[in-house]
Amino acid sequence: MSNSLPPLVTVFGGGGFVGRYVVEALCKAGARVRVAQRSPNKAYFLQPLGSVGQIDILRCDVNDEEAVAAAVSGADAVVNLVAVMGGAMHRVNVEGADTVAKAAARAGVGALVHISAIGADVHGKARYSQTKGAAENAVRAAFARATIIRPSLVVGPEDQLTNRFAGLLAMLPAYPVIAPTTRFQPIYVRDLGAAIAAAALAPAAHAGKTYEVGGPDVMTMRDLTARIAKLSGQDRALIDLPNAVSGLIAKAGFLPGAPLTGDQWLMLQQDNVASGEGLAAFGIEPTSLDVVGGDWLGRFREGGRFANRPTQTAA
Repeated sequence: MSNSLPPLVTVFGGGGFVGRYVVEALCKAGARVRVAQRSPNKAYFLQPLGSVGQIDILRCDVNDEEAVAAAVSGADAVVNLVAVMGGAMHRVNVEGADTVAKAAARAGVGALVHISAIGADVHGKARYSQTKGAAENAVRAAFARATIIRPSLVVGPEDQLTNRFAGLLAMLPAYPVIAPTTRFQPIYVRDLGAAIAAAALAPAAHAGKTYEVGGPDVMTMRDLTARIAKLSGQDRALIDLPNAVSGLIAKAGFLPGAPLTGDQWLMLQQDNVASGEGLAAFGIEPTSLDVVGGDWLGRFREGGRFANRPTQTAA
């Protein structure tokens, strides 16, 4: 890292759900941040997170080699958060990750942090898992000392998981739970952002390692749904759907507005629980959904966020 200036970290996808918290953590640590975003207008909201001039935003597509090279030029560290589920997964998840890693290596960047997912496996059943596994291989081949972080389900104010569940609970008299016994370990997005920032700023401690990270609580999908219902004030009956039924729903996943795709259904057939030291490797105490979930799910309660919150449940 440079001794004359604070470290410069390029964050690909910094304007996304996780990215905003990575940028926040980097700014708090005093780093300069360059946000590389396909649509820069979606990242301008980040500016208040840093001091004047601390955050720079530029247009960049991870599949554009010239733009990626410009984005990593002069950077001390690079973070790649870009991924899609559905559509051009191989092009974005694999080829894009390969482009970023190769560019970082050519530029002599000191640290590369690649965000993957628990269950990443080139031999996995789901296409998403396959592409995330292939991306890890491509990153390691191009940048051997990259840090790979595999989170479990990520939850937070802007997530598409807890908010969607709470919205559906508000609409339905009874809620059908898909893959009710599959286990998850939801991680609070601010904890994940802090871990990613730490990995980028301390390569001596984290380079070349792969971490699986999750929150403090391991729970089944049914348990997770019940917690979301309680935090959002939705008193609903939960009905466990047999795999045969949810599988039929998934077969129609290609239809517009379908609640579940075939690839998502395949991913739900496997537990999503972290192994290893997890967030402890970064000195972070994981935050329970019970502690923070009411901050954003409270808007679904009668009276909104000003209503009385439920008593926190034990982990």
